[in-house]
Amino acid sequence: MTDNRMSNPERRDRELVYIADGAVMEEMKRARRLTQELNTTDRADFETIGRIVRELLGKSDGTAFINPPFYCDYGTHIEVGTGFFANYNCTMLDVGKIRIGDHVQFAPNVSIYTAGHPVHPATRNSLYEYGIDVTIGNNVWVGGNVVICPGVTIGDNAVIGAGSVVTKDIPAWTVAAGNPCRVIRQITEADRRKQFGGREIDDEAWSHILQIQAQENDPHKYPTASV
Repeated sequence: MTDNRMSNPERRDRELVYIADGAVMEEMKRARRLTQELNTTDRADFETIGRIVRELLGKSDGTAFINPPFYCDYGTHIEVGTGFFANYNCTMLDVGKIRIGDHVQFAPNVSIYTAGHPVHPATRNSLYEYGIDVTIGNNVWVGGNVVICPGVTIGDNAVIGAGSVVTKDIPAWTVAAGNPCRVIRQITEADRRKQFGGREIDDEAWSHILQIQAQENDPHKYPTASV
């Protein structure tokens, strides 16, 4: 009799409940070896760190950089765009896919959890678990100690305040914070020259910023935040 049941890796990749059996654990070995190498590399050896990051992640380029230590389950389920940066002690449990856009920045201790377990203890003790994809858009800044839960989508140009627990989708062009994370306000043109606590960027730095933006010469990259 033919066994037509899906394998646990197949179930996992379809966002179905699965058991982390031998086949699943075998897939995780590569990431464990690479993160071990990454986390024990000389922190000043930027070239080696960059090489390991490119090898570890499913999609990245030479502009992606992660400050170790860094932890993940597979690595191959993580896709990042150009200019991605994650600061110290980032954790991505990439059972489901984690898709991150261009020019995204993570402060220290950011955690993305695509993985979860059934709520009822009898079901949970069966060892079945699941992974639901997480998507983060372009130009997103995620503050320190933020937790992003399974299934969340964060829109382009959003800012997530430090210490937030993101349980639901966050729309584009918003500042959101809290536990659970909620939208605080829209990001508008009035924010262009602002820094911490509403302080204005000084004239010298602002002049340089305008030069950088002129060199980029891409009017579609930062559309007017008129909302």
